[in-house]
Amino acid sequence: MARLSARVGICAALLLSGSLLAGCGTGGGVAEARHACQYVTKALKQARAAQDLSGSSQVALENQAVATLLRATPYAARATTADGQWNGLQTTIGEAQRVPISDLAPSLRRICQVANSPSPYL
Repeated sequence: MARLSARVGICAALLLSGSLLAGCGTGGGVAEARHACQYVTKALKQARAAQDLSGSSQVALENQAVATLLRATPYAARATTADGQWNGLQTTIGEAQRVPISDLAPSLRRICQVANSPSPYL
């Protein structure tokens, strides 16, 4: 019985230390937030280009911008899971289906500016 207790204690200590170390490094979720921001940047460029068009070409490029932005969702979600400070990124990206990208652009730019900074802390 004593051996079992010792093994359980060791396993628990290893699991705990592994969990704590997983949060170390370049900051929880920063790499995922930066990856999401690559899609955000591309989507914002597409949305900006769509403003110079009209008719079906404009609608097609706007839809492409929304699709590009939504591809950032899994990366933003993983960033938020690792560190709750990225919840704003995930939430703002999620609004792209309801709100025009032009209204989301200032927030997305600011969040991505933070994510891509040398000290990415909100």
